[in-house]
Amino acid sequence: MEIKYGEKEILEFDINKDENFWPNEHDKNYIIDIELPEFMAKCPRSGYPDFATIKIQYTPNKKVIELKALKIYINSFMNRYISHENSANEIFDTLNSKLEPKWLKVIADFKPRGNVHTVIEIDSSKL
Repeated sequence: MEIKYGEKEILEFDINKDENFWPNEHDKNYIIDIELPEFMAKCPRSGYPDFATIKIQYTPNKKVIELKALKIYINSFMNRYISHENSANEIFDTLNSKLEPKWLKVIADFKPRGNVHTVIEIDSSKL
């Protein structure tokens, strides 16, 4: 079976490359608000898919993330076995370390499965 170009791009993607982050050209404080409604990862116990909307808000410092890079990074979770908490924390930690924003909030709003609805919120102002 031939691997599709999008699958190849996701498999080979490295969020740590400098090309994924651009200089912030503005000194003022402003908020970038991003919503990614198609997050998917696999439950590490059952292998069942977990779906979520990932909401990212941040006030940039010296860098902003390139949006296509963010999309591919989020898509890279789809074949991974990772818990709700670990995926939200990994996204927060990665963005926080690479962007070094003035402020960052990540909300992972998982779709209910088995009558359980999970929302994980990590806010740098509360750490």
